[in-house]
Amino acid sequence: MKNLKILLLLMAFGFGFQKSYAQPIRFKSSSVSFTDKKNDGTWNEWSDFVEANVLITLDPKKDLILINSAEVQSFKIKAYGEIEDNDEVNIVPFECVDNRYSNCKILIITKKKESNRMQIYINYNEVKFVYNIYNSN
Repeated sequence: MKNLKILLLLMAFGFGFQKSYAQPIRFKSSSVSFTDKKNDGTWNEWSDFVEANVLITLDPKKDLILINSAEVQSFKIKAYGEIEDNDEVNIVPFECVDNRYSNCKILIITKKKESNRMQIYINYNEVKFVYNIYNSN
C-alpha cells in the first residue's frame, strides 16, 4: 500500500521534474482487452478481458515504456502530457512512437472511486488496448 501511495504521488507531480534521477516504475498486468474502429469511424465494444500476466516498465530516464508480452512492445516517449487529477481519476498521458514507428497515445489511469484501480491504455488511430495493472514493487 505504501508503494501505491508513492506511485500516486509521483504520478500527481508528473515524472518529468528531474527525469535524470527517476527510477523505472514497474507494473504487472492481470488482463487485457481491445477494441477497433468500425468503417463508419465509431468504435466496436471492448472485447472481454483475457488473462495477461506481463511486466510493464515505465522508464522516464530513458523515455521508454516496455510491455513484455510474447512479442515485446517498446514505446519511445516523445512528449509527456499534462496530468489530469480530480476526485474520480488521475490520468498521466504520453505521446509515443512504437517499435514499428506508429504513433500512439498511452494513458496510465488510476480510478480513485474504484479502490484506485489502475489501467494502461494504448490508443492508436484504428485500435485501442487496455491492460488492468497493479504496482509490482
